[in-house]
Amino acid sequence: MQAIILAAGMGKRLKELTQNNTKCMVKVNGVSLIDRLLHQLEKQHLSRIVIVVGYEGQKLIDYIATLGIKTPISYVDNAVYDKTNNIYSLALAKNYLMEEDTLLFESDVIIDDSAIDELVKDPRDTLAMVDKYESWMDGTCVKLDEYDNIVAFVPGKSFDFKEKEEYYKTVNIYKFSKHFSQDIYVPFLEAYCSALGENEYYEQVLRVITMLDTPGIKGMRLSGQKWYEIDDEQDLDIATTLFAPDDETRINLMHKRYGGFWRYPGLLDFCYLVNPYYPPKKLKDELRASFDTLLTEYPSGMGVNSLLAAKNFGVHKDNIIVGNGAAELIKSLMESFSGKTGVIRPTFEEYPNRYAVEDEVVFTPSNDNYTYSAEELIEFYTCNKVDNIIIINPDNPSGNYLKKEEIIRLIKWTDSQGIKLVVDESFADFSDEPDNSLIEQKFIETYSRLYVMKSISKSYGVPGLRLGILVSSDTETIAAMKKDVAIWNINSFGEYYLQIAEKYKKDYAAAMDKFRVERKRFYNELEQISGIRVIPSQANYFMIEITNGMTAKELMIKLFKNHYLLIKDLTSKVHDGKQYIRIAIRNDADNNKMLEALKRNLIKTEIKSMLTLLNLNVAGYIDPSVMTYAIQAIAGVIIAVGAFLGIYLRKAKKKLNNKLGIDENRNKEVETDDIVINESK
Repeated sequence: MQAIILAAGMGKRLKELTQNNTKCMVKVNGVSLIDRLLHQLEKQHLSRIVIVVGYEGQKLIDYIATLGIKTPISYVDNAVYDKTNNIYSLALAKNYLMEEDTLLFESDVIIDDSAIDELVKDPRDTLAMVDKYESWMDGTCVKLDEYDNIVAFVPGKSFDFKEKEEYYKTVNIYKFSKHFSQDIYVPFLEAYCSALGENEYYEQVLRVITMLDTPGIKGMRLSGQKWYEIDDEQDLDIATTLFAPDDETRINLMHKRYGGFWRYPGLLDFCYLVNPYYPPKKLKDELRASFDTLLTEYPSGMGVNSLLAAKNFGVHKDNIIVGNGAAELIKSLMESFSGKTGVIRPTFEEYPNRYAVEDEVVFTPSNDNYTYSAEELIEFYTCNKVDNIIIINPDNPSGNYLKKEEIIRLIKWTDSQGIKLVVDESFADFSDEPDNSLIEQKFIETYSRLYVMKSISKSYGVPGLRLGILVSSDTETIAAMKKDVAIWNINSFGEYYLQIAEKYKKDYAAAMDKFRVERKRFYNELEQISGIRVIPSQANYFMIEITNGMTAKELMIKLFKNHYLLIKDLTSKVHDGKQYIRIAIRNDADNNKMLEALKRNLIKTEIKSMLTLLNLNVAGYIDPSVMTYAIQAIAGVIIAVGAFLGIYLRKAKKKLNNKLGIDENRNKEVETDDIVINESK
């Protein structure tokens, strides 16, 4: 078996990265695409590798000579690379194609080793490597039947999004048998080039072939292996994250993206915080029904959007401003402040990040749960004078919550002291306390130094719309902020959401009720897991202390590597020497996956700790995996014996009571034979 690599293209969309280099010389995490691919093929013990070169061909040949590849390499030159497409490059190599079974690659694809191994080992002789279509994919797709036969090739221009669930994306990696190349592919390739020219794609030939009664080619479906086609700088950025050299680097790169995780299918995001039960399907359908209009029309300006927000939240338009997410409003508001600002830590860092560090006056709770009261804040900031105070309620990441009466007490005190108070109630709707919002016209009018911030992304579950509001009776600041932000600071989709949201208030209330039930269940389940301490929360997340000796970073990496779950490591936020993570509360199915993952990874750490305590030199005497299974087996035996003993004692008691004539139902205050077994511990 041989390999043919098509590497003649110019890669113009990669801009200066391919200004003096061919596309496959672009590096992902310090390793060029061609270097990676050639070393992957080296492991397959092929008879030869044929590379079709073109743009900067000699430079590529010279570069490959430095890579130490032992497999023989032959080169084919496409001298008219700038006037032809990959169908011509493959036609130039057709004689090679007919000599042996062939692996066919495009040089701009990066892929896991295991996918290539699977393709080579697959007993079927002619295959197109395909992957289930995802939204980030672009280009030719196929449809497969139940036997993996390719029943249709779907070029990009024929793509029908209504049928996307049936589509598989071609990875642009193929395996052709010698027979398939000789008898089917090459004859069709020659005919196609003669009829339609040389500026086409070789997949079009396969499209024609699939129309035959016996096309001879099947699809090989990937099963989770990573791959990416690199056509532009954004593709390169995503591939850099996907193929990071280690899990820690990969997670750090993921976090630096601040979202956009839909590009990573299968990832469960327990880091960013949204309502798992809202918006309802009908609301989403209503947005979809107006999609064409909203996409092609300008949104309204700030004046109209202030009216819409005022209607939704029951305040006057002069007292409210709509932002492109709360983040836009936080920046504008904090820039209007001056003097010393009180901050409670750990907290949501967007506020202090927008203010000078030297002007911060930090209050840190002195208890394990990071709880605090209005009285504690008043006492602290009476002694440590400030001009402004920021409070997140419930707080992030602790989930600490001040009831409305406490918040009002703090408001009255700050007002009497001439202190500006920002209350961010982005998570307040998740709390158990009803009617806790401060956004009421009469209340707002009473306190001119009060600013109430609310993110629409969090509790309303629409972070993609980028909506947030700020409410205050300080109309001068509100008016100045409206001038500070762009006139079209939200898009038509966000505006339309504000227009229709009022109709769904009952759905919103029902979603919150459902959420609170799930939060309670999730908390109770988490409490049963040994090795962690869960801090009670009134928000849609839990701050959790790791108590079994594992670091937050270690657990974060294990959950990501073993289960593709993304959590928040709080090491940079909390500086008390302990290890904390934050996990979002998602729907019950997702939360169950998190529970199972935590149990698996925490119990392994506890077993290792047990071995350490027993002072067993496992590496020298017993295989660690054998010891792990042994301990788990012993635990299982103990559980089984305990259950059997419980049954035996109950039967013995019943038999004795019958002999003594005692009625069992008369006295059940004490059950001496109950045995409680907590399997999770």
